[in-house]
Amino acid sequence: MTTNILLGIGNPLNGDDGVGIYVAEQFRKEGWISLACGTAPENFTGIVRKTRPHCLLLVDAAAMSISPGEYRIIPRHKIEDVSIGTHQLPLSLLIDFLSDTVERIILIGIQPECAGTGEGISPPVKRGADQFLHVLYSGELDRITVLGSE
Repeated sequence: MTTNILLGIGNPLNGDDGVGIYVAEQFRKEGWISLACGTAPENFTGIVRKTRPHCLLLVDAAAMSISPGEYRIIPRHKIEDVSIGTHQLPLSLLIDFLSDTVERIILIGIQPECAGTGEGISPPVKRGADQFLHVLYSGELDRITVLGSE
């Protein structure tokens, strides 16, 4: 069976910045490996390279000037245009590093409401994450709007 990998990125101690971790912890589906990476997804490149997944899905909070909880596919060329949560390495470099190993890399940004210090995801962002999970379970990733195409 083809394997896919979901990397949930973020810091759950910074409010909505933990939404990627929330998604990774909730998602379980045959054919998928789901990993909560915290703020250092680069520490998981070994498993990605070893597994050579068909699809690598990166999920993170991203300020995109849309309503809290809404989510978009962020194309590689738009990554620098959005403010993405706290990580050690820019996601553009991570994507470039893994692009020769993975058939398809998709970055999903979920718009935070607040990303200040404090545990817990705000209600609109949790609702958006749950809606995204529903889309993911249904296998309809291609129906997600691409940032900048609306």
